[in-house]
Amino acid sequence: MASDSQFSSLNLKPALLSNLSDLGYNTMTPIQAAALPAILQGSDVLGKAKTGSGKTATFGLGLLQRLEVERFRVQALVLCPTRELADQVAAELRKLARSIHNIKILTLCGGAAFGPQVGSLEHGAHIIVGTPGRVHDHLRKGNLQLGDLQTLVLDEADRMLDMGFAETLDAILDLAPKQRQTLLFSATYPEAIESMAKRVQHNPQVIEVEAVHSDHDIEQMFYKVPLENRTQVLGLLLQKYLPESCMVFCNTKRETQDVADALLQQGFSAVALHGDMIQKDRDRTLVLFANQSASVMVATDVAARGLDIAEVDLVVNYQLSRDPEVHVHRIGRTGRAGKRGRAVSMLNENEKFKVELICADSDASPELKNPPVNRLQTPQKAEFVTLEIEGGKKQKVRPGDIVGALTGDGGLSVKTLGKIHCFPFHSFVAVKRSHAREALEKIQTGKIKGRSFRARLVKIR
Repeated sequence: MASDSQFSSLNLKPALLSNLSDLGYNTMTPIQAAALPAILQGSDVLGKAKTGSGKTATFGLGLLQRLEVERFRVQALVLCPTRELADQVAAELRKLARSIHNIKILTLCGGAAFGPQVGSLEHGAHIIVGTPGRVHDHLRKGNLQLGDLQTLVLDEADRMLDMGFAETLDAILDLAPKQRQTLLFSATYPEAIESMAKRVQHNPQVIEVEAVHSDHDIEQMFYKVPLENRTQVLGLLLQKYLPESCMVFCNTKRETQDVADALLQQGFSAVALHGDMIQKDRDRTLVLFANQSASVMVATDVAARGLDIAEVDLVVNYQLSRDPEVHVHRIGRTGRAGKRGRAVSMLNENEKFKVELICADSDASPELKNPPVNRLQTPQKAEFVTLEIEGGKKQKVRPGDIVGALTGDGGLSVKTLGKIHCFPFHSFVAVKRSHAREALEKIQTGKIKGRSFRARLVKIR
């Protein structure tokens, strides 16, 4: 007999249960165990859960269980604050839905071409995952209808309100059927979320789970650093801890770029991520960091939540956040999946009160340390470099095709290749630095699926 924490204890379709077993999903996370029974009963749910808690599978299994695949209508809508989170959610839903034949999951996000989305909508879809602005645009123009909607999901609702989407969300909700299941997930529970829940949900079951991370998962250290010495000390700290992957958080867009540039001058493989970047550059930055071509990503808090970034060795707060809750999200990028993580924060003499606020709910008694003063060694270059290929999903280019082009006819060993990311019109492949030129020549002089494609090495600026 299955225990209450096993997926097999739920009244899920056999195909969904079989796929969960194939994926290695056996035991539910706390949010899944608490929320899925209510969702499967058709109740509205207000879930307070942080990134990494398993909430995507929570609402994903709920909407897939309810879905009638033979009815080719939009039956579920998932709204997310950012394109990155929408892409991540859509990928997870497709993974969960592998056993459901002929299901169509479509993403509608700003930053992507509008026309192709119109064409995709004309062919129909079962599930829409998107950002509020772009979804509302398609509703206004009549490209998207919600008359058959059964399930509406608001993922990271607090983040959507923080980003100014309140009016857009209300406009979308006005066009959705009143008789529906509404699932609202939020990492925090401010008054605005409580107010929204009262407006858009019907007697929701409120479910709150503890954060996935505990004080014992993450080692936190605080360093006293004068403002004028911060970029220099940051380099020294990176030398001290030698992380393979590190996220550095700044409070402003300008400082994010300045800090990344300073680290580049010191010899680190560093990239910046902030809100002023166009989508193509954001995608490239995330690829470089995810495939280990850049070991340091300097970011504003736009990167603190909703990005599919795993196994970060070190988080550095270049500046402490003004909000203790945001601090928790930042350092939550490390210490995942049962691994120990490390978080380092720099502060000046006038910011000691912030440390007290941050540690108010923990047993820790933080010690303020003096930073290292000597550089230990020259920074090592990242293990991989990235090739950008001017061909992607629209040209039917898949990761396997790229591997074949690089390894065929006495080419590179598979061991020299890293992660491969395919976008609509471009693809990126990580290659060991020592084999970069060989790989580039292989693509430039060879063929992928019988076609020639231009390629180049991506330089970290």
